[in-house]
Amino acid sequence: MTQRALDPSGDQPTGSSGPPGTGRPVKIDAGSELDPVHPVDLPAPAAARGLTAAEVAEAIARGEVNDVPVRSSRSVTEIVRANVLTRFNLIIGVLWVIMLFVAPIQDSLFGFVIIANTGIGIVQEWRAKKTLDSLAVIGEAKPTVRRDGVAAEVSVSEIVLGDLVELGPGDKVIVDGTVTEADSLEIDESLLTGEADPVLKRTGDPVMSGSFVVAGGGAFTATKVGREAYAAQLAEEASRFTLVQSELRSGISTILKYVTWMMIPTAIGLIISQLVVKDNNFKESVARTVGGIVPMIPEGLVLLTSVAFAIGVVRLGRKQCLVQELPAIEGLARVDVVCLDKTGTLTEGGMDVTEVRALNGTDDPYLRRVLGAFGASDPHPNASLQAIIDTYPVPEDQAWTVTQALPFSSARKYSGAAFDEGEGRASSWLLGAPDVLLPEADPALTEIEQLNEQGLRVLLLARARGSLDAPDLADGAVPSALVVLEQRLRPDAGQTLAYFADQRVATKVISGDNAVSVGAVAAKLGLPGAEHTLDARKLPADPDAMATAMEENAVFGRVTPQQKRDMVAALQSRGHTVAMTGDGVNDVLALKDADIGVSMGSGSEATRAVAQIVLLNNSFATLPSVVAEGRRVIGNITRVATLFLTKTVYSVLLAVLVVCFQVEYPFLPRHLTLLSTLTIGIPAFFLALAPNKERAHPHFVRRVMRYAIPSGTIAAAATFAMYLIARNHYSGTGALDAETSAATLTLFLVSMWVLAIIARPYTWWRICLVAAMGLAFVIVLVVPWLQDFFALKLVGTTMPWTAVGIAVVASVALEYAWRLVGRRFPA
Repeated sequence: MTQRALDPSGDQPTGSSGPPGTGRPVKIDAGSELDPVHPVDLPAPAAARGLTAAEVAEAIARGEVNDVPVRSSRSVTEIVRANVLTRFNLIIGVLWVIMLFVAPIQDSLFGFVIIANTGIGIVQEWRAKKTLDSLAVIGEAKPTVRRDGVAAEVSVSEIVLGDLVELGPGDKVIVDGTVTEADSLEIDESLLTGEADPVLKRTGDPVMSGSFVVAGGGAFTATKVGREAYAAQLAEEASRFTLVQSELRSGISTILKYVTWMMIPTAIGLIISQLVVKDNNFKESVARTVGGIVPMIPEGLVLLTSVAFAIGVVRLGRKQCLVQELPAIEGLARVDVVCLDKTGTLTEGGMDVTEVRALNGTDDPYLRRVLGAFGASDPHPNASLQAIIDTYPVPEDQAWTVTQALPFSSARKYSGAAFDEGEGRASSWLLGAPDVLLPEADPALTEIEQLNEQGLRVLLLARARGSLDAPDLADGAVPSALVVLEQRLRPDAGQTLAYFADQRVATKVISGDNAVSVGAVAAKLGLPGAEHTLDARKLPADPDAMATAMEENAVFGRVTPQQKRDMVAALQSRGHTVAMTGDGVNDVLALKDADIGVSMGSGSEATRAVAQIVLLNNSFATLPSVVAEGRRVIGNITRVATLFLTKTVYSVLLAVLVVCFQVEYPFLPRHLTLLSTLTIGIPAFFLALAPNKERAHPHFVRRVMRYAIPSGTIAAAATFAMYLIARNHYSGTGALDAETSAATLTLFLVSMWVLAIIARPYTWWRICLVAAMGLAFVIVLVVPWLQDFFALKLVGTTMPWTAVGIAVVASVALEYAWRLVGRRFPA
């Protein structure tokens, strides 16, 4: 609580956020008695005006610029490197080069497919990069600096050494510096130090980048910029395009690790087997060896996962949703509890004063004068105070002099101001939560309760009896008026709450306002369980008991910032995946600890910095789109992963059987390229991008492998059985080609049945997709030049129909296996 010094222009306090001449009509007496606790900050005029244009130019010339690269995505070079230089691309690349020398071009098709896949991956991630970069510019923090006495917003990268940077509630400290002006400036450094309590800053105190303002205002001089700042990389890391810490991607990495270890010994055995078996020539032995190794690699799985994520970013970007960390798309799909802050989420930021009820005989014109002066006393008003300012503007020639000011704090639930009213009269006032400022037995609380039940917000204006520095300031305050505010409900909030209820996602409304008032607002919007409200001051401190209270109630009022954090932790202790939405500085700690933090674009810089998802359009209704996108990615990748890993399982098992039986590998690379394209590659692309509303489930690896292993085993057994039968049936020249064709038909039919199972539940386009793949294979079998190109020609009728019969038996076994697995290992 400091008495603010007058700007040299004589128009505005130095702690205010606007340029000289634009401040509110509050006159400040710089010669009055000083605050004994917090000295008045009287910066030198030069410091108050900031750098000149010439000084800024000199700093830029010296390279003293905040040049930390803030970007939302990988560079194009990194994108290309990540998509091209992979372990499996290296293996396939080597095999492709070998095949180009020893076999016809048909057997090298798999290499061209990999090139196409890699190109698709690069293009899609580049599109995602462009979307993220453009959205990041929109959502970028714009600090206010004062140059030549004029305050203006600049980009983070335009701050130079020595700049005077202004601060207000919710602003993030972008660079390191020293406080030049302080008006009850309280800064939260918890993101840097872990200390949750705000630190009161005075002139000369240091401030560190990465911290943020929770109350008051002021300005600081930048002393370290760019990479020299304490937390120079915080903003960059907060918005970096990342694919780490994702269960989906970590699960795929685990699968690929096991595939590698299985593939190495199997491939070595296959190489030795094919080089020594019978009388095959060297080139065909190499071709069949490569034909056995290539399908073991689920190369398209990583591509489709990246493409699905990237397309998700583009889709959400069109809805003005900035995904600062890609796994947030996946994470929000796994959420089963969403914690909402009422203000700015269920309600719009603005409010309207509906009435002022005088208490204890206070004169109404005098009340209006007090409220007008109170509103003008704060250069950084919150939504409630802004409504009062709009309703009771004060003419400049009638303004009272502010001698002390106490900014609003979420922790204490009220603000204060002391005035010199002229003619020797002075007064001190408090404005805040009635149930905090009034004793429990006060009769006014009954009236307030009735207003709260109507969903109205009520503030108490009370006259303080002592100094604003007194620790027991609220005790003994004399109630003077009730200020009744009406909140503007978001028109789309009700539909969003209904969506979460339909998706079995529990919604908890957590607010610093009165619990009854918040419950009434929630009830108007149709929140399930809105009648179960609880005052957070009655919450048990024990984490387990708190978790029980959180699960039993839906609306919580009078919640402090620390309690929000504790409530998130309590829910997480019960195994819940928690998303937290918010837009104010009091939400930062909870946003940081939640599994998924969601910030509004109009929220404070601090909330945008720690949130994984920023809704740039400030619309809570965008969240269902994010949930739906996450579910699409997870559900569809789980589907197509089963396809890819079924191929890996049957390829490894076929190689093992070939080694054990010492026979030629039944397929050339061209055969498996055809099969993979028709039964996996093309269908997987469409299935991976299709809508999917299925709720996300954990244990990705287990869920995929429990179906892929039996499916691959059945496919390998059926195919190898058909191959052995054909070897005993055919003889003479061309027998191997006939055996291969029969085995190929069997494997195709079994693989198509796996695809048919995975494509369920059927829609018209899914049926068309499966039918089109079957038709494409038939065309290959009946068109002569395609027969020659893929070396496929069914000989006679006995073996082809035997292949169909074995495939039918295998398909029945697949149905039984899938249903058995579904019963034994439910989701």
